[in-house]
Amino acid sequence: MATSWNKKERENKKKEERKKKEEKKQERKEQAAKGKNLDDMMAYIDENGNLTSIPPGDKKRKEISLDEIEIGVPKQKDLSPEELVRKGIVTYFNSSKGFGFIEDSESAQRLFVHQSSSNQPLKEGLKVTFEIERGPRGYTAVNVSNVKS
Repeated sequence: MATSWNKKERENKKKEERKKKEEKKQERKEQAAKGKNLDDMMAYIDENGNLTSIPPGDKKRKEISLDEIEIGVPKQKDLSPEELVRKGIVTYFNSSKGFGFIEDSESAQRLFVHQSSSNQPLKEGLKVTFEIERGPRGYTAVNVSNVKS
């Protein structure tokens, strides 16, 4: 298969390609304008999120009151006094700064603890009982005391 490198042949080939492209463009325009009114072009979304040509009915519409809508994080319920007293282990404690973390034995939740919330000195690996209190940055351990084994 021999290809020609003649300048006139290349120009003629480009002209033919442009002409074909223009014809296709014109054909698309004619077909787009044929018999389509606004209702044929409308698309709706059904209750499952799928596109459909059928408009939604008022039967499935639900009214929602503004009081039911919650924006942001929902409020947490207050804990009962039985849930406040917990057992756990001091997993980390920095004695020079006087704070650390206690891991709750039931929920494996890590809680912040400060030396001022305990009567006895705290150290890592110590088994303790404590109460949970809501602090400015989340729950903290207070009334910390050693467990006698």
